[in-house]
Amino acid sequence: MEEKRMEYKNRVICGDNVEVMRGMPDNCIDLTVTSPPYDNLRSYHGYSFNFEEVAKELYRITKPGGVVVWVVGDATIKGSETGTSFRQALYFKEIGFNLHDTMIYEKSGCGACGSNKAYIQNFEYMFIFSKNIIATFNLIYDRENKRVGKIKTNGKRNIFTADNGRKYRVIETKKEGRRFNVWRYNQIGGQDKYSNSHPAPFPEQLANDHIISWSNPGDLVFDPFVGSGTTCKMAVLNGRNYLGIDISEEYCQIARKRIKYAKKKQSLKIF
Repeated sequence: MEEKRMEYKNRVICGDNVEVMRGMPDNCIDLTVTSPPYDNLRSYHGYSFNFEEVAKELYRITKPGGVVVWVVGDATIKGSETGTSFRQALYFKEIGFNLHDTMIYEKSGCGACGSNKAYIQNFEYMFIFSKNIIATFNLIYDRENKRVGKIKTNGKRNIFTADNGRKYRVIETKKEGRRFNVWRYNQIGGQDKYSNSHPAPFPEQLANDHIISWSNPGDLVFDPFVGSGTTCKMAVLNGRNYLGIDISEEYCQIARKRIKYAKKKQSLKIF
């Protein structure tokens, strides 16, 4: 079994993602971070994919406690949003995943107007699915707290009575608090010289933040729609193993170049 798992470590495979996943062993992936083509919003060389089969295979190959980060949005067609994102989220739940969190990726400085009678859209959903109870959560604390130090608050633990007779407990707040679940990124900023060869790379920092949140060093991070290889590149830079699949040989070559570039630049060891 371990030899079978090793076949899928630190590789970018060109092929149909469902067919490739069917050859993978059960419970071998710690984290998936991906953004599939959706609603014809992204030109993808005319390729399409079978969403339901992808979702089923993701459930099978994800380890118990593992996570799938599914970044997706909706098109507006004839004045109505498609609702594809919601249908996909409900299907993930139907086949056994927990919907751990519904997060928002806010695109700083850009947006698309689906209808002239609606507000400009500048976000996508980031659905966080877990197989059983989530096992790894290295939550990011970088939100500035307005009140730092010891404060009084109502509560049932460590209660003491103030001079006025009211009951309080004392807690200590840190300088930085846990993030909210709306993450804002520049859509392209900070990418390397290869990323613009793909029509829709998502921000490196987005992939980075999910990788450090839901996986540990040495884990296997997967992207079944690897595209330009952002997820794999950031897995390398964070000391994780990676696996990417794409049906386009052109995009696989881009992804491999980005991974090689990252390895050379950072001189990091792959676990």
